[in-house]
Amino acid sequence: MAFSQHSGSGADSPIRFAVGTSSLGAVLVAASPEGLRVISLGDDPGRLVQELRQRFPKAERVDYDPDFGQLVAQVVRLIEAPAENFGLPLDLQGTPFQRRVWQALRDIPAGDTVSYSELARRLGVPKSIRAVAGACAANRLAVAVPCHRAIRSDGTLSGYRWGVERKIELLKREKNRV
Repeated sequence: MAFSQHSGSGADSPIRFAVGTSSLGAVLVAASPEGLRVISLGDDPGRLVQELRQRFPKAERVDYDPDFGQLVAQVVRLIEAPAENFGLPLDLQGTPFQRRVWQALRDIPAGDTVSYSELARRLGVPKSIRAVAGACAANRLAVAVPCHRAIRSDGTLSGYRWGVERKIELLKREKNRV
């Protein structure tokens, strides 16, 4: 996946979005000219739009644009087959530390998981387990930045912005594909 890395909120960038559906529910896809900015999953499309509008008040809904529709379809394919790499363009917005965590998550092979503490060790900051978990929680790109691969040290699954049930299903799909 190609990606652009910026710090800060990028709230002034033009954001276009559309809502699609997948087997895991509604999918909101928002992009800047640089790439995907938000991939959200949920049961209520209206709530996903409301959350996006709170973060990006000037976001523009895409009613019909074949290119954007193709981007939404690629995101849905990624959700259906999270072990695949579709080369989606990403516009990562976060602090340098968050971006390091997100890249480390993207380096975890599909079908594998890693504990937050192991991820902190891999990043050379073994005492920053909470900061690593916080970076996972700040991730706005479901599946494309696979924070679903981060688990507790005891092997149990913890919270996931888009629901633990979706985390379980994504991990199951990855294991079945590998």
